[in-house]
Amino acid sequence: MAVEVLLPKLGLTMETGLIEEWLVPPGTPVKPGDLLLRLATDKVDVEVEAEGTGLFHPAVSSGVELPPGTLIGWLLEVGEQVPSAAADPTAPAPTPHAVAEAEPPAAAEPGAITRTGRLFASPNARRVAGQRGVDIARLNGTGPGGRIITADVLEAPAAAASAPAPAAPASAPKVVSPLVRRDAAAAGVDLGSVVATGPGGKVLRSDVLAAAARQVPADRAGGAVLQTAAAETIPLTGMRGVIASRMHASLQEMAQLTLGTEAEMDAAVALRAQLKEQWSQAGIPVPTITDLIVRAAALALREHPRLNASVHDNAIHVQPEINVGIAVALDEGLMVPVVKRADQLPLSAIAAESRRFADGARSGRLALPDLEGGTFTVSTLGTYGIDFFTPVITPGQVAILGVGRLRDSVRWEGTTPVRTQVLTLSITFDHRAVDGAPAAAYLRSVVSRLANPLSLLA
Repeated sequence: MAVEVLLPKLGLTMETGLIEEWLVPPGTPVKPGDLLLRLATDKVDVEVEAEGTGLFHPAVSSGVELPPGTLIGWLLEVGEQVPSAAADPTAPAPTPHAVAEAEPPAAAEPGAITRTGRLFASPNARRVAGQRGVDIARLNGTGPGGRIITADVLEAPAAAASAPAPAAPASAPKVVSPLVRRDAAAAGVDLGSVVATGPGGKVLRSDVLAAAARQVPADRAGGAVLQTAAAETIPLTGMRGVIASRMHASLQEMAQLTLGTEAEMDAAVALRAQLKEQWSQAGIPVPTITDLIVRAAALALREHPRLNASVHDNAIHVQPEINVGIAVALDEGLMVPVVKRADQLPLSAIAAESRRFADGARSGRLALPDLEGGTFTVSTLGTYGIDFFTPVITPGQVAILGVGRLRDSVRWEGTTPVRTQVLTLSITFDHRAVDGAPAAAYLRSVVSRLANPLSLLA
């Protein structure tokens, strides 16, 4: 019986998901745990696994954005047809990716299938047939529309297996997804010149980029060849595309303003050094400077709840929980895992969470619940040598705290200069919800807690 494959809902706040790429060709046998597709949500890119067994047949094309629960494919039994009544209008036509003219064998053996006209077979079935020495023209296809699938090759009779495989066509057809076709057009790459390295002759994005790198324009003048490197084209898809869309929406929909001030960190640095000596021996996670700031920011939000809010439906909604997101930079973009109820957690727990977040974000092991529910964000660029910046507010929130680098400075005690350590804090806030004075008061509250860091241990 045909089993529906539905677009999964990855987290409570997921509204849509973009099918970036199908990872298996139509007609491929799959089992639980096999990868089916790459899915991009508003938070992460994930690879979705099959939850059942059968021959997979997609019901929609790649490159479409759909709400959770939408029918996106089927798991079929051998010989079973795709339920036509429930077929999605955006589904790709059941035309096979690979089509070739098959010549009937010179002498048909008993039980052999003779066929004239066009031969329909999946790319993977052709590949497996070539490896096993199976004459694919002798097989009876059990896939949709009589298409020969991999299972037909694996179950081929001895007569078909002993026959020589037909000669491969001079130019094998290529399987190209809509996203890859768009990338090739943007890069000016002729798909006919691309070497496909994906399964079943599928053209991958990396294949297009490699072909683009080989395209070197030449200007021949007097026999000389002047070469320039091809421009790199990076499509705004996946995580990068989601970040672009959300940040643009943030700046378009909010009245954002940034204030900045310096925080003296001598006492906080001294406290961290003391905790490092004590806690490391006891096996307790040692807090970083960012952990101290997250704790201070969370406690200050108790006094200034208007910055722990969202604006929608023509109203300001103050959130009942203080959940602080910590921005983590990755090569492909940015992730913001969330410390839930950060004002109620001890400093050691915040340190443990931030360490887990950093490791999980860079290794791809963070789960969707780790990225949901943020009401305020802390973003630091201090490790990159940045003193001051204007962070962009995460959509759905009204403020974000930017953290600069820890640096040497001087303060004056009377007429005596004293060396000190400082960093710059910047608060970007939505002026629809918060005015400048309350935002400045919040920033002053954070600075006060960092100057008296014992309060962070309470």
